[in-house]
Amino acid sequence: MIPLKDDTPRFSTPYVTYFIIILNTLVFFYELMVGAESHRALNSLIFEFGIVPARVTEALSGSTNLNLSAAIVPVFTSMFLHAGWLHIIGNMLFLWIFGDNIEDYLGHFKFLIFYLLSGMAAGFLHILVNLNSTLPSVGASGAIAGVMGAYIVLYPRARVLTLVPMFFIFTVWLPAWIFLGYWFIVQFLSGTATAIATTGQSTGGVAFWAHIGGFVAGIVLIKVMPPRPRRYSYSAY
Repeated sequence: MIPLKDDTPRFSTPYVTYFIIILNTLVFFYELMVGAESHRALNSLIFEFGIVPARVTEALSGSTNLNLSAAIVPVFTSMFLHAGWLHIIGNMLFLWIFGDNIEDYLGHFKFLIFYLLSGMAAGFLHILVNLNSTLPSVGASGAIAGVMGAYIVLYPRARVLTLVPMFFIFTVWLPAWIFLGYWFIVQFLSGTATAIATTGQSTGGVAFWAHIGGFVAGIVLIKVMPPRPRRYSYSAY
């Protein structure tokens, strides 16, 4: 199911959401430029700034010259890298639809902190579930999953216009709790199935547990972070 828009009004301009989308897009175009010059250079970029769980494990055990801070920095930088056109378009679409309302609720600066914390929580869970993986993980999906977790808490009865590709393509307005709840269940079941199927292996694919970690982090953070002060306009008479 693909979200097209929601019906939750906002009362401020989501500057941080726009900034994150622009930044991710610019970084992706940089990746394309690097890849056009050398596929090896692009791989090096992804391995340097993407999350490689085994690096963190080795840094903690002292079996590598890489210090722990250098191993953990990619938990942050990986949030701004993407693996392809579908990856970035899907992520930015979800952020465009759901991010503005969470930014409107928290305010610009707190939303930025919320976004980064959600993404980092997603990254750390991915590391915990894949301690020995030597493959890099990149993408804003974990941070955006945090936005979705916050959205289902704040606006469960909002409606999301959803594109449903089945035997034929149609659109339907779904309550946010159904759309986002379905998304979370799919991530959980997919993550569980992947963990069972790849136990003891280093495999690529979608980092489902990062999505779950971000979603849960978003639910927790939105409950503890205070909303921005409400602003009201008054007319003189």
